[in-house]
Amino acid sequence: MEKINGGVCAPEGFMASGIIAGIKAGHTDKKDMAMIFSKEPCKAAGTFTSNLVKAAPVKWDKQIVSSDKTVKAVLVNSGVANACTGQKGIDDCDTLSKKVKSVATIDNDEVLICSTGVIGANLPVEIMECGIEKLYSALKDGSDGAEDAANAIMTTDTVNKQVAVKFTAGGKEVKIGGMCKGSGMIHINMCTMLGFLTTDVNITKDLLQEALSDVIKDTFNMVSVDGDTSTNDTVLLLANGMAGNTIIDSKNEDYDAFYAALFEVAKTLSRKIAGDGEGASALFEVKVVNALTHEDAVGLSKSVITSNLTKAAIFGHDANWGRILCAMGYSGVVFDPEKVDIYFESAAGKLKIVEDGVATDYSEDEATKILSEKEVMCIADVKMGNESATAFGCDLTYDYVKINADYRS
Repeated sequence: MEKINGGVCAPEGFMASGIIAGIKAGHTDKKDMAMIFSKEPCKAAGTFTSNLVKAAPVKWDKQIVSSDKTVKAVLVNSGVANACTGQKGIDDCDTLSKKVKSVATIDNDEVLICSTGVIGANLPVEIMECGIEKLYSALKDGSDGAEDAANAIMTTDTVNKQVAVKFTAGGKEVKIGGMCKGSGMIHINMCTMLGFLTTDVNITKDLLQEALSDVIKDTFNMVSVDGDTSTNDTVLLLANGMAGNTIIDSKNEDYDAFYAALFEVAKTLSRKIAGDGEGASALFEVKVVNALTHEDAVGLSKSVITSNLTKAAIFGHDANWGRILCAMGYSGVVFDPEKVDIYFESAAGKLKIVEDGVATDYSEDEATKILSEKEVMCIADVKMGNESATAFGCDLTYDYVKINADYRS
């Protein structure tokens, strides 16, 4: 497996675009509509928010993904979430889908739609219909198209988030590309977060969905910024088969290679979301090792990554390990606190601060140095088994409150 450039346009047959349509009032310099387009029909897989309140585009996409229909285009807007908009929200999705089909002369394939932004507002459909015409004419392959699209889906993100890899399956070169957005309203179990993955692999729809659903568990579903699970969370995976490999219809070596590449793409995007959390100054990862079960490791790591007190301590570069052990203790997972070792690790080094539940004679200065890096990891060894899990988050800063205090303005 090798990382390459090109984002969602890296796989054969995919193009993308991003434009300024005028959806974001007062932000006439920001791109706010994107399109991903495949030259050949795609099998589609998806995972969606666990929030009971689901936005119209989530309902729209779930219906398409769960069917046998193929997809050729994804339309994305930022600025308006089209959530809590009733039947009109669904009708607007239908109107926009028909416009894309008309402009792109799509006959038998479907259009997936994703939205992100303010909840409760209706989509400016007429503006977006004009935007669709511009998007289609602006489609490009390669890094330029991917960059435009990745910029257009951003809301409070400070950077666009892209990745692509290539690997070999059935003697053919296969590529997977991805882009996502997410900075706030990010929480475990589809965390506002949108992810778009493209691949030219030839694979059955069932295995495509199974691979995505499984990969999500240890990647996107392990991300938390602020404890709020959005109404719009969606990850879509499109496969157009243009790599020409023998179809993957069983869990063989080719499937394993595809799965490993998909996991790498999803993990990379998940870390990018966590590191760009609203107001964040550092990516904070929590790795639990030697747990009795994988579920235990997941529960413990999630509990720590979502602890506001721990996140605040990371912002202050304070090795306040008591908050970590406390968060583990209320996770609901049974473990022996008097066996736990805790380490902090970053580019500045690795330091054991707790051994068998008691503080070591560590240097506070050294701990502060380690915690002052842009990427910080806490490792908790519970010494009960052989399972591990890693959760992705960020520190909690003053700027998080500032950003969300005036989000709608």
